[in-house]
Amino acid sequence: MASPAAAGPGAALPPGAARRDFYWLRSFIAGGVAGCCAKTTTAPLDRVKILLQAHNHHYKHLGVFSTLCAVPKKEGYLGLYKGNGAMMIRIFPYGAIQFMAFDQYKKVIKKQLGISGHVHRLMAGSMADGFFIFYFPRNKITKNGGIVGKLGDRGITAVICTYPLDMVRVRLAFQVKGEHKYMGIIHAFKMIYTKEGGFSGFYRGLMPTVVGMAPYAGFSFFTFGTLKSIGLAQAPNLLGRPSLDNPDVLVLKTHVNLLCGGIAGAIAQTISYPLDVTRRRMQLGAVLPDSEKCLTMVQTLKYVYQQHGIRRGLYRGLSLNYIRCIPSQAVAFTTYELMKQFLHLN
Repeated sequence: MASPAAAGPGAALPPGAARRDFYWLRSFIAGGVAGCCAKTTTAPLDRVKILLQAHNHHYKHLGVFSTLCAVPKKEGYLGLYKGNGAMMIRIFPYGAIQFMAFDQYKKVIKKQLGISGHVHRLMAGSMADGFFIFYFPRNKITKNGGIVGKLGDRGITAVICTYPLDMVRVRLAFQVKGEHKYMGIIHAFKMIYTKEGGFSGFYRGLMPTVVGMAPYAGFSFFTFGTLKSIGLAQAPNLLGRPSLDNPDVLVLKTHVNLLCGGIAGAIAQTISYPLDVTRRRMQLGAVLPDSEKCLTMVQTLKYVYQQHGIRRGLYRGLSLNYIRCIPSQAVAFTTYELMKQFLHLN
């Protein structure tokens, strides 16, 4: 932890004890803000991706850019932000826990397992979403199942608690003007609960979500962390600068952060994209005509592959996902790095 003197002139810092006590809260806020900024930036692309992934009959004959142009014409420019309200409610705690857990896992893995370098970033990224805990039970990470077990539970808890909001967001985003089945977030919650089997109706598609968490988060954090460490090691003067809150710590320049975050997002999305398509099809099950054929993860993967193939099925909308994912990850990592300096987390 940086000393007050290292934080820069004129910085009003709380006492050391208070800074330690509220470190987790400041880290939580930094991650939440980063997640919200990233999702808001790419909300229009998210909406179009959902329409294409599930072959909405109004837009299924169109390509990525044609759909981007067609949505504002048919539904107005606010139509590109359908479902974003539910996403903001969901993503703040989810993003906060993910980023906070990643930082904590890096420390624990290095200290408890003696693993450092590229491997510990990959492990920490996977564990940040709570999936890695299935393979490493608590009593094998630490002697008493301490912080690693607790952080793993946080990741899984974040997914389970916020998943209904993701379900509602997808249902709202899939609707087209003039054919609204749901009038808003609360109405969508009521309809899904009463018409689709109670609470279980909110968790369609949870399995591909959990399975896809590890490769996506793992490779995303791993790639960004690796690029960051290589850049600062090989060209510190060109790519780096002193941290605003601790001049002894070197951080990437903003435009380099954006580039590294974008590359990390592209690689992670390519690996996990078929599971994302599967999740969306399952979430939209009740509003799709072929819902009875998309009841389980394996069944949905087979059906999409048999009906539409790889390029137009399992990877439909991938080009848009690159466009969406690169700025999303770039904004997320850059915002988080800036928030860490603003909240004195370095």
